Amino acid sequence: MPDGRPERDAPERTSDDSPHGIVLTFTYPDPETAAIVERSVRQEVDDIEGDRTSATLSLDGDTLTVDVVADDLVALRAGLNTWCSLVEVSERSSAASES
Repeated sequence: MPDGRPERDAPERTSDDSPHGIVLTFTYPDPETAAIVERSVRQEVDDIEGDRTSATLSLDGDTLTVDVVADDLVALRAGLNTWCSLVEVSERSSAASES
């Protein structure tokens, strides 16, 4: 709020708005594991979005889907790397907590 006006939420970016996108699908042994990973990475959705890329998450049983859209290929690659890393860290943390 640098100019005294409240900030407005940016409209959600969709694959129709952005020329580049990728859908990442992660399947787990059971719905509980998928839900743990989804809860872990969901909090990053609003924090990671930039001007050129965004992501949405969906959970369906034992499958987590991350839909990344971007304005250009460089931003898409960065988004892909970011979300794959976030999911990987969540998976490793979940596995470590089970041992």
